[in-house]
Formats: sequence, structure tokens, C-alpha cells
Amino acid sequence: MPELPEVEAARRAIEEHCTGKKIAACSVADDLKVIEGVSRSDLEAALFGKTILAALRKGKNLWLRLDSPPFPTFQFGMAGAVYIKGVAVTKYKRSAVTDTDEWPSKHSKVFIELDDGLEFSFTDKRRFARVRLLEDPESVPPISELGPDALLELMPVGDFVESLSKKKTAIKALLLDQSYISGIGNWIADEVLYQAKIHPLQIASSLSKECCKSLHRCIREVIEYAVEVDADSNRFPKEWLFHFRWGKRPGKVNGMKIEFITAAGRTSAYVPELQNLTGNRSEKVLRKKSTNVMSKKNVDAEESPSEKEETYETSKKNETTEDNKGREKNDRISSKGMAKKHVAVAKSSLRKRSKSSQANL
Repeated sequence: MPELPEVEAARRAIEEHCTGKKIAACSVADDLKVIEGVSRSDLEAALFGKTILAALRKGKNLWLRLDSPPFPTFQFGMAGAVYIKGVAVTKYKRSAVTDTDEWPSKHSKVFIELDDGLEFSFTDKRRFARVRLLEDPESVPPISELGPDALLELMPVGDFVESLSKKKTAIKALLLDQSYISGIGNWIADEVLYQAKIHPLQIASSLSKECCKSLHRCIREVIEYAVEVDADSNRFPKEWLFHFRWGKRPGKVNGMKIEFITAAGRTSAYVPELQNLTGNRSEKVLRKKSTNVMSKKNVDAEESPSEKEETYETSKKNETTEDNKGREKNDRISSKGMAKKHVAVAKSSLRKRSKSSQANL
């Protein structure tokens, strides 16, 4: 399913090719499951004639800032995707629409033609995505309930270490909790835990400071790298677990055996040789807790033929007072502020590419 890097790639593509242009035509699918809280005709009317000023993202949610509200928001779910005609937008693993499909795709939920003739659509074959029309997307669920964005707002390492020390939850379940950190899904969680050498069922509060620091570094490095290459998995480092974790098939990564367990209700790949479960709590108990703890959490399910399909559920108000105090530090920022963060990340990316190009000369 699309996670932060894939959604960020879609956001960047829209911002590069569509901003500053007026919507000349719009067609919305007659799909009450995906198009939520607004009729197709009202959504079409709200978009027609508007100019796209910016494409913004938090976690795995994307929205367009137009020259006047309301604004369309896109929650990608399991198979949501943005396609721009004639533009190569990175496809995530198990992409639902191929280049040979008709245009616009029969799975298109929102199709837009811009005043210069460019066309793009938001598609969803599995129908677990959600498209909404909101006056202020950041002030209402699901975006208002998201934790800090894993790319733009990752908490400082000291705060991260302190936060984990108070969490009695299995670490993978915590990483998948979108109200704690937004944007991390199943493959990223497996990847960062593998690289940090942490078992998915390890209770967060039992981790040493060094393990917590290592995990923080791996989250930052994996997400920044995936975003840097526009989520093109063919360009991910060959030693990443990503290339070997799909389909529950027996295999090895860097010569070490991969095993699969259920953690936080998700099929989880890990390497026992590196990721040891430590402490007095039994794996059986931890597994039971980790599969139940996410039942009311703000989480996206990974697309898998062997797993139950789930929709995105917003976080309930079951956080402790201590958790709420910590989250106050990460109060929501305005669209203007979010746009500045996107610009800063883009500039950083350009600097890295420039240095890399010079080094290769």
C-alpha cells in the first residue's frame, strides 16, 4: 500500500506539474464509498474553475489548496494512486493500474483536466481510499488526529527516547499508530526495525536508549532516502529488507533467514538472527497484545491477499493524560506552515543531489 514516500512522490508530481493552473473540467465517480460526505455533482462544482495553488501532505493524506475553500482531500487507503497523463509518477508495490489501461482508468474516482490540457486522476481499484471536500482539512479528522509527520516533523531524538520509555506497547504497533507518528506503514516499520535490529514485538519501554536512538536514525534515513528517489523501489539499496519481505515466501536477506509473524495485526517480516526478543515477557503474550492494541488506533492496513482488508480508522480518545501532554508539543500547523516544510525538504533534496552530481564529476 502507499506509505509516506509514495504519497510524497504523488504530492511532488502534482506540485511540479499542476500548481498555478486552473481546473477546466472535472469528473467524479459515482462511488459513495470512496467519495465521502459530498455528492459527485457538488464536488465537481466545487473544483471547476478553481486554481491549484499547492499540494500538501501529512502522513499518508494529501490535499490540494485551491484559490478558495473548500479543498479536496485524498486518503490513499490500500491502493489509492495519483496518475498524471504523460508524467512518470512513481508506482508503489502492487500498483493497481498499469500503463496499458485505458485513460482515464475505469478505477478513476476524481478526474481533472487543467486549462493547459494536462490531465490527472486519483484512482482506487480496491475502494478503500476516501475523497472528501473540506473547508479546513487540518482542523478535522482524519488529518487533525494525526501525529507528527515522519518526514517533516519527526520529534528530536531526545524527545523520541523519552517518549518510548513511557510506552507499554509493542514497538511495531506503536510505529503503525498514525496518532503517534504519521506516515509509517507496514513496509517502512519492518524496514526500520530490521535496520535498527529490534524485534517487532519488543515492548517500546523496554528498549535501551541506544536502541531508541538507532531506531530514530533508521526512521529518518529510510524515509529520507525513499523520498529522495521518489519512492522508486528499484533504487532502494539492495541490502534493504524491502526487496525480500513480500508474499510470506521463505527467503534470506544478506544471507540471513527471514521469518514472518503477526504483529499489530499485520504480517511482519523480521530476521531472528538480528532481531532478538528480550525481557521477561513471553512472545506469546506480546503477540496477543500487539495484535489487539491497534483495534482502535489510527492505522492503515497493508494490501495483502492473505489478510483481512481493513479501512483506515481514526484514533479514539483513549490516550493517557501523559500521552496527550506530549502531543500538545506537536499541535497542528497551518497549510502555510506545512507548505514551508515541503519547500525546505525539497531544497534539502536538491542540495544533496547537487553535491552527489559534483562528487561524480
